[in-house]
Amino acid sequence: MKSSQTIVATAAIPRLFVLELNADKIHVMNTDGSDHRTIVTGCHLPDGIVVDVDAGHIYWTNMGVPNLDDGSIERANLDGRNRKVIVPVGNTHTPKQIILEKASGKLYWCDREGMRVMRCNLDGSRIETLIEAGRGDADRRDPTKWCVGLTIDPKLGRIYWTQKGPDNAGLGRIFSANIEIPKGQSATNRSDIEVFFDRLPEPIDLELDLKNRILYWTDRGDPPRGNTVNRASIDNKPLEPEIVVNHLMEGIGIALDVPGNRMFVTDFAGSVYSARLDGSGERNFLYGQGNLTGIAYAEIPKES
Repeated sequence: MKSSQTIVATAAIPRLFVLELNADKIHVMNTDGSDHRTIVTGCHLPDGIVVDVDAGHIYWTNMGVPNLDDGSIERANLDGRNRKVIVPVGNTHTPKQIILEKASGKLYWCDREGMRVMRCNLDGSRIETLIEAGRGDADRRDPTKWCVGLTIDPKLGRIYWTQKGPDNAGLGRIFSANIEIPKGQSATNRSDIEVFFDRLPEPIDLELDLKNRILYWTDRGDPPRGNTVNRASIDNKPLEPEIVVNHLMEGIGIALDVPGNRMFVTDFAGSVYSARLDGSGERNFLYGQGNLTGIAYAEIPKES
């Protein structure tokens, strides 16, 4: 007699997770803006978000109020339940973009007024500072030292991050360094830091297309180089980055779907855009959604 088996098919559902800063909320939606739901409320000025599909978690940063030094990092299930603070107030000043490095089991983030690039284990333990661009109140008043967005190149073991500079001053920079601090050095005096691009209006969040080795970033400054999405090869850096999307209203978050040849972008005026990776086919499919910051793309398995 043959035994019967129940076969459960699974399908990956493309979803966007979007942070609304002014309302302290996290939303989830389809990639065209439909099935738009709020899954978390009562954040504390959320800025960066990343999805760990395998573990069934989202992680996000709460900037807090900069002069109160009350930033934190939280985790929840993909549906917003089982919310937990993993990096409590007092451990990071103003956390911004956050990324997940699965191979090492680490979360990385930029700390704006803390002027640092930081990381920890997925449970919030072993908090480390990898880059410290400044220290103390005098440095904190200098926006050229503010670390905002970041990404990692695991192939070469490199980290990239932005230091945005004052509003529209043309002093924004993108830096690169080894992930690990060189032996005998520290976060404040490491010798391996390189400038990838400088004289940018206000570079914010970064995303890396690992397949094609292309770095993408949003720029919040004024035109012609600001209010844009830019890109550049990280192995054969051009003299000037390529602008692939423009006419944003203070661009902030960016997420890539490389297999699908598309990007998703948020701006502070409350719009969510989609476009191909070369910027063609740009479409504003949500607008007037509040002050939007971080965005993450993930394909969520669903039983059928």
